[in-house]
Amino acid sequence: MDSTILFIFSFLLALSLPLEVEPAKANPQITVMGVVYCDICSNNTFSRHSYFLAGTEVRIDCKFKAISPRTTEEISFTVNRTTNKYGIYKLEIPSVDGVECARDKAMESSCRASLMWSSSSSCNVPGYRTTSDEIAVKSEQANLCIYSLGALNYRPSKRDITLCGN
Repeated sequence: MDSTILFIFSFLLALSLPLEVEPAKANPQITVMGVVYCDICSNNTFSRHSYFLAGTEVRIDCKFKAISPRTTEEISFTVNRTTNKYGIYKLEIPSVDGVECARDKAMESSCRASLMWSSSSSCNVPGYRTTSDEIAVKSEQANLCIYSLGALNYRPSKRDITLCGN
């Protein structure tokens, strides 16, 4: 090959390359979390007599649609988590290629949580058993996406009328 043609080819190739290398946009780490509480007054609201339940088993079902130019992929899974001493259950999903934080319903990504069992002997009758109400919060700086699910609750088998009234 003629050296002039090789030089021109190399020069044109160099011009077609970007001057600055853009960092690859990393997918966010996704965290799914929620709380379980004891609804002492059996009114499905957190009152001043309510408290968070530790040791409660919760099943989390998630489905994420991956954004891919050539295929439609879906990632779904089910896991069980136990609430900590503050009544919080949490699932951390490492970043997955093509899975982004849901911005709207078009992405069709969702998670829901269901009560499995309570470790409390005094507060073990299911109230709100399943929640799919979620708020997706995205942090660009921390590269984090949080799905905050609605609260689940148990209640005592007998309502305490001295605390809650009739």
